[in-house]
Amino acid sequence: MEPRHSTTLDDRSLVREPIPARRSRPSVRGNKGTRVEKVITINRTPEELFSFWRNFENLPRVMEHIERVECLDQTRSHWRMRWPKDKCVEWDAEIINEHPNELIAWRTLEGSDVQHAGSVRFSPAPGARATEVKLAVEYETSKFANFIAKVFGRSPEQQIEEDLRHFKQLMEVGEIATIEGQTAGREKARHDSERTK
Repeated sequence: MEPRHSTTLDDRSLVREPIPARRSRPSVRGNKGTRVEKVITINRTPEELFSFWRNFENLPRVMEHIERVECLDQTRSHWRMRWPKDKCVEWDAEIINEHPNELIAWRTLEGSDVQHAGSVRFSPAPGARATEVKLAVEYETSKFANFIAKVFGRSPEQQIEEDLRHFKQLMEVGEIATIEGQTAGREKARHDSERTK
Protein backbone atom coordinates (compact mmCIF):
# COMPACT_ATOMS: atom_id res chain seq x y z
CA MET A 1 0.00 0.00 0.00
CA GLU A 2 1.54 3.30 -1.11
CA PRO A 3 1.30 6.13 1.47
CA ARG A 4 -0.40 9.29 0.33
CA HIS A 5 1.63 12.47 0.73
CA SER A 6 -0.71 15.06 2.16
CA THR A 7 -3.12 15.41 5.02
CA THR A 8 -5.37 18.21 6.22
CA LEU A 9 -4.55 19.89 9.52
CA ASP A 10 -6.68 22.76 10.79
CA ASP A 11 -8.11 23.40 7.31
CA ARG A 12 -4.58 23.89 5.94
CA SER A 13 -2.97 21.38 3.62
CA LEU A 14 0.49 20.35 4.76
CA VAL A 15 2.64 18.35 2.43
CA ARG A 16 4.44 15.61 4.32
CA GLU A 17 7.26 13.43 3.23
CA PRO A 18 6.19 9.82 3.60
CA ILE A 19 7.68 8.09 6.60
CA PRO A 20 8.94 4.65 5.64
CA ALA A 21 7.12 1.66 7.07
CA ARG A 22 9.01 -0.26 9.70
CA ARG A 23 8.81 -4.03 9.93
CA SER A 24 8.54 -4.10 13.72
CA ARG A 25 5.74 -2.70 15.82
CA PRO A 26 6.36 0.47 17.85
CA SER A 27 7.83 -0.42 21.22
CA VAL A 28 9.60 1.11 24.18
CA ARG A 29 13.37 0.97 24.14
CA GLY A 30 14.65 -2.56 24.63
CA ASN A 31 11.15 -4.04 24.09
CA LYS A 32 10.66 -4.05 27.89
CA GLY A 33 7.06 -2.93 27.87
CA THR A 34 3.51 -4.08 28.36
CA ARG A 35 1.18 -3.78 25.38
CA VAL A 36 -2.45 -2.65 25.59
CA GLU A 37 -4.70 -2.75 22.54
CA LYS A 38 -8.28 -1.48 22.32
CA VAL A 39 -10.67 -1.19 19.37
CA ILE A 40 -13.80 0.88 18.87
CA THR A 41 -16.09 1.48 15.88
CA ILE A 42 -16.98 5.10 15.14
CA ASN A 43 -19.62 6.28 12.65
CA ARG A 44 -17.29 8.58 10.74
CA THR A 45 -14.97 8.09 7.78
CA PRO A 46 -11.29 7.19 8.27
CA GLU A 47 -10.38 10.55 6.72
CA GLU A 48 -12.37 12.53 9.31
CA LEU A 49 -11.00 10.57 12.24
CA PHE A 50 -7.39 10.61 11.02
CA SER A 51 -7.57 14.37 10.41
CA PHE A 52 -8.79 15.02 13.97
CA TRP A 53 -6.23 12.69 15.59
CA ARG A 54 -3.28 13.82 13.46
CA ASN A 55 -3.69 17.34 14.81
CA PHE A 56 -2.30 16.25 18.19
CA GLU A 57 -3.34 19.56 19.73
CA ASN A 58 -6.93 18.19 19.53
CA LEU A 59 -6.21 15.19 21.75
CA PRO A 60 -6.57 16.89 25.17
CA ARG A 61 -10.27 17.19 24.22
CA VAL A 62 -10.65 13.39 24.38
CA MET A 63 -7.84 12.45 26.78
CA GLU A 64 -8.69 13.85 30.19
CA HIS A 65 -5.19 13.21 31.55
CA ILE A 66 -3.47 15.28 28.84
CA GLU A 67 -3.28 18.98 29.62
CA ARG A 68 -1.60 20.21 26.45
CA VAL A 69 0.12 19.04 23.26
CA GLU A 70 2.37 21.30 21.23
CA CYS A 71 3.39 20.30 17.71
CA LEU A 72 7.11 21.10 17.35
CA ASP A 73 7.39 20.19 13.66
CA GLN A 74 5.83 17.69 11.24
CA THR A 75 6.92 14.62 13.22
CA ARG A 76 7.73 15.76 16.78
CA SER A 77 5.40 16.94 19.54
CA HIS A 78 5.65 17.92 23.20
CA TRP A 79 3.07 16.47 25.63
CA ARG A 80 2.14 17.66 29.11
CA MET A 81 0.14 15.43 31.46
CA ARG A 82 -1.72 16.67 34.53
CA TRP A 83 -0.39 15.74 37.93
CA PRO A 84 -1.91 16.51 41.34
CA LYS A 85 -0.83 19.60 43.24
CA ASP A 86 0.05 21.68 40.16
CA LYS A 87 2.82 19.34 39.03
CA CYS A 88 3.10 17.79 35.59
CA VAL A 89 4.82 15.06 33.62
CA GLU A 90 6.13 15.91 30.18
CA TRP A 91 7.56 14.07 27.20
CA ASP A 92 8.50 14.53 23.60
CA ALA A 93 7.28 12.07 20.99
CA GLU A 94 8.11 11.46 17.36
CA ILE A 95 6.09 9.89 14.58
CA ILE A 96 7.93 6.81 13.34
CA ASN A 97 5.38 5.67 10.75
CA GLU A 98 2.47 7.41 9.07
CA HIS A 99 0.07 6.51 6.29
CA PRO A 100 -2.50 9.32 5.91
CA ASN A 101 -6.06 8.26 6.75
CA GLU A 102 -4.80 4.83 7.90
CA LEU A 103 -2.00 4.84 10.51
CA ILE A 104 -0.02 6.99 12.92
CA ALA A 105 2.73 5.32 14.98
CA TRP A 106 4.90 7.10 17.55
CA ARG A 107 7.39 6.65 20.36
CA THR A 108 8.66 8.91 23.09
CA LEU A 109 12.16 10.30 22.84
CA GLU A 110 14.96 9.52 25.28
CA GLY A 111 14.87 11.67 28.37
CA SER A 112 11.06 11.72 28.54
CA ASP A 113 9.43 11.35 31.98
CA VAL A 114 7.23 8.52 30.67
CA GLN A 115 8.49 6.02 28.08
CA HIS A 116 5.90 4.57 25.72
CA ALA A 117 5.20 3.87 22.07
CA GLY A 118 2.05 3.19 20.14
CA SER A 119 -0.05 3.33 17.05
CA VAL A 120 -3.56 4.22 16.01
CA ARG A 121 -5.09 2.57 12.92
CA PHE A 122 -8.16 3.73 11.02
CA SER A 123 -9.79 0.95 8.94
CA PRO A 124 -13.12 1.07 7.11
CA ALA A 125 -15.66 -1.03 9.00
CA PRO A 126 -18.64 -2.82 7.47
CA GLY A 127 -21.30 -0.18 6.94
CA ALA A 128 -21.74 3.10 5.18
CA ARG A 129 -19.46 5.49 7.08
CA ALA A 130 -18.12 3.52 10.02
CA THR A 131 -14.43 3.18 10.89
CA GLU A 132 -12.70 0.74 13.19
CA VAL A 133 -10.16 2.59 15.32
CA LYS A 134 -7.48 0.43 16.92
CA LEU A 135 -5.27 2.08 19.54
CA ALA A 136 -2.23 0.11 20.71
CA VAL A 137 0.16 1.41 23.36
CA GLU A 138 3.26 -0.23 24.79
CA TYR A 139 4.61 1.28 27.99
CA GLU A 140 7.30 0.66 30.56
CA THR A 141 5.35 -1.54 32.90
CA SER A 142 6.11 -0.29 36.38
CA LYS A 143 6.55 3.43 35.80
CA PHE A 144 3.63 4.09 33.45
CA ALA A 145 1.10 1.74 35.06
CA ASN A 146 1.88 3.02 38.54
CA PHE A 147 1.70 6.61 37.34
CA ILE A 148 -1.72 6.22 35.67
CA ALA A 149 -3.15 4.25 38.60
CA LYS A 150 -1.86 6.76 41.15
CA VAL A 151 -3.05 9.87 39.32
CA PHE A 152 -6.34 8.69 37.83
CA GLY A 153 -7.36 5.71 39.95
CA ARG A 154 -7.52 3.37 36.94
CA SER A 155 -5.28 1.06 34.97
CA PRO A 156 -3.73 2.11 31.64
CA GLU A 157 -6.16 -0.31 29.95
CA GLN A 158 -9.14 1.46 31.52
CA GLN A 159 -7.72 4.90 30.66
CA ILE A 160 -7.16 3.96 27.00
CA GLU A 161 -10.69 2.54 26.77
CA GLU A 162 -12.09 5.75 28.28
CA ASP A 163 -10.09 7.89 25.84
CA LEU A 164 -11.52 5.94 22.89
CA ARG A 165 -15.07 6.30 24.25
CA HIS A 166 -14.54 10.06 24.52
CA PHE A 167 -13.17 10.15 20.96
CA LYS A 168 -16.25 8.28 19.70
CA GLN A 169 -18.65 10.60 21.53
CA LEU A 170 -16.95 13.76 20.31
CA MET A 171 -16.75 12.59 16.70
CA GLU A 172 -20.29 11.19 16.49
CA VAL A 173 -22.24 13.57 18.70
CA GLY A 174 -20.02 16.65 18.94
CA GLU A 175 -19.62 16.51 22.71
CA ILE A 176 -18.51 14.20 25.50
CA ALA A 177 -21.13 13.02 27.98
CA THR A 178 -20.13 13.63 31.60
CA ILE A 179 -21.57 12.96 35.02
CA GLU A 180 -20.46 16.37 36.35
CA GLY A 181 -23.23 17.89 38.35
CA GLN A 182 -25.22 14.64 38.44
CA THR A 183 -25.30 13.32 41.99
CA ALA A 184 -26.58 9.87 41.00
CA GLY A 185 -23.97 9.54 38.25
CA ARG A 186 -21.10 10.49 40.57
CA GLU A 187 -22.30 7.97 43.15
CA LYS A 188 -22.53 5.18 40.56
CA ALA A 189 -19.06 6.03 39.19
CA ARG A 190 -17.60 5.95 42.73
CA HIS A 191 -19.32 2.61 43.41
CA ASP A 192 -18.06 1.13 40.11
CA SER A 193 -14.53 2.39 40.83
CA GLU A 194 -14.51 0.80 44.30
CA ARG A 195 -15.82 -2.46 42.86
CA THR A 196 -12.93 -2.75 40.37
CA LYS A 197 -10.21 -2.22 43.00
